[in-house]
Formats: sequence, C-alpha cells, structure tokens
Amino acid sequence: MCVCVCVCVCVCVCVCVCVCVCVSDTEDVCIVERLFSSSLVAIVSLKAPRKLKVCHFKKGTEICNYSYSNTILAVKLNRQRLIVCLEESLYIHNIRDMKVLHTIRETPPNPSGLCALSISNDNCYLAYPGSATIGEVQVFDTVNLRAANMIPAHDSPLAAVVFDASGTKLATASEKGTVIRVFSIPEGQKLFEFRRGVKRCVSICSLAFSMEGLYLSASSNTETVHIFKLETQKEKPTEEPTTWGGYLGKVLMASTTYLPSQVTEMFTQGRAFATVRLPFSGHKNICALALIQKIPRLLVAAADGYLYLYNLDPQEGGECTLMKQHR
Repeated sequence: MCVCVCVCVCVCVCVCVCVCVCVSDTEDVCIVERLFSSSLVAIVSLKAPRKLKVCHFKKGTEICNYSYSNTILAVKLNRQRLIVCLEESLYIHNIRDMKVLHTIRETPPNPSGLCALSISNDNCYLAYPGSATIGEVQVFDTVNLRAANMIPAHDSPLAAVVFDASGTKLATASEKGTVIRVFSIPEGQKLFEFRRGVKRCVSICSLAFSMEGLYLSASSNTETVHIFKLETQKEKPTEEPTTWGGYLGKVLMASTTYLPSQVTEMFTQGRAFATVRLPFSGHKNICALALIQKIPRLLVAAADGYLYLYNLDPQEGGECTLMKQHR
C-alpha cells in the first residue's frame, strides 16, 4: 500500500514521500514516522491502533512489532531512541534493538499525544506536558533515563513543543496561541518571548526551528504563518528623543516598572520578523524552515494535500513570497 506522508529528512525539511510499506491494502495508516532519510519507518494503523510496526520500506519487510496497553497517539524517533506516546504513559526504546529501556507511567492525561524528541545525539531530550491544566513542560533525559527539568512555560495547557536541532532550545505554545516562548535546555531559562497576536486566540498547528536555530516558525488554524528571529537586541546608547513619538515611547517604556506584569510583558515581547499569508484558513498544517539553494525557505504542508514553498528575506523579513506549490 502506498501512503503519502510528511516526514523529516536529515536536513529537517518536511517533504511528501510516497513509500511502499508492509501493510495490507485494507489497512488505513494513521501514524508514519521515518528515521531521517533512512529506510526505517515506524507505522501504526487504524485497524490496530495499539500495535507499532517497524519496517524497512525499501525492502517492504517488517523488522519487528510491539503491542501496547492503549492506543498509540504519537511516535518519535532519532538515531538513539524511539518514543511511543500513549495517553498516560511513554515508552522509551533503544533504536538499535528496540528493547524497552524505560517507561514513564502515570503522566498527566495527554489525549493529543503531544511530545517532542530532540534529534541531537549529544542532547537527547524528550519533552511532554507536565500538567493537563497548566502549561508545564517535563523534560526527560533519554540517555541517562532521568527527569532533567520541569519548566513552567504557560498559564494554560500546552498546544505545541519542539526542540531545535542542537537540543539546547525548546519552543512552546499554549492552547491560547498568542505567545510563543523559547527556553534553554536543560536549564529551563526563558530566552525569548514572542507575541503571535492579541486580537484572537488560535490553535497552533506546528512550531519549527531552522537548522541553525536562528528562526522559529509558528503556523495555526488561521491563514498567517509567523516567523520569529532569535537574536538578542543590542543595547543602544541613551539618546534624548527628538520627536513627540520618541518621547511617548520613552515614557511608555519607563512606565513598565509600575504596570502589571501582564501589561509589561506586552511591551517586551518580540514581534514576527516575517509572515506568510496562506491561501486558506481552518486546515491543519505543518511548517518547516530549510536552507535550499542557499536561500532560507518556509515549507507548509496542508491537510488538503498541498505543499507550499516560500522565500524568506534574511535581511528585511516582511511578507514572504510564494515560489511554488505542489499537490
């Protein structure tokens, strides 16, 4: 059976790949995860949602299979570990022999299977919700098999988490979808805070770092994809404002000392460096940032089968231009 799926390859580009895998023509596949650009694929079908198959898709052969106590909600893998996420537990397998190394039991209810696994060999961390009511992130060291940190990321429950390629940064978004935060790993220090918008709460579909960790994209159920630049603002010498607008800005920034913390945060939160206006809204989608032909690009794969490719101006940012679309 040929299944068209979005997978992450070694350059962290989301691409649509048609693979012939060892499932029968009557089985509908609900989860497919590929180990970078290798032939190893992890598959879960709707017919057997508690069973994981690990296959060699080029040979069309099944390597092994495992059954779990409940429905498999997500599968993540890197060169060292394979993670199986159930609603209230996580299984950590050794990717070499598929032995279960550790089981994290009685996790907070996680019906969406939200979790993230770093692709780094040096910083092989797993992140998953630490609470079902607030936005706590539990960070787990999958090499030493111990909890690394608990990060109080948001006031409302988590909607998205993702590591950068080095495994030293973690981006998070809550169900409100208005604020994106980036934390250092494993310390949990807040490095950046970006505001996606204030007009409406949205459902964040995906977060994605660029390979070098300079950019972070956020897509949602709206027509806009936001791209943030992760750079520290350089301090400028103090100058007296020469215009009314400049004077007002100085007064506003000075007044943040006396304002409520929620208001103060709005003044200090970063805004989008670049944006993309999609030709649709309401569809689930996934985005990725990649350097293609030495040009930064944003790729957006939509649930209706379209793949969009946009150019990102690394100097000016602004509105990204659509280069190609495929279906």
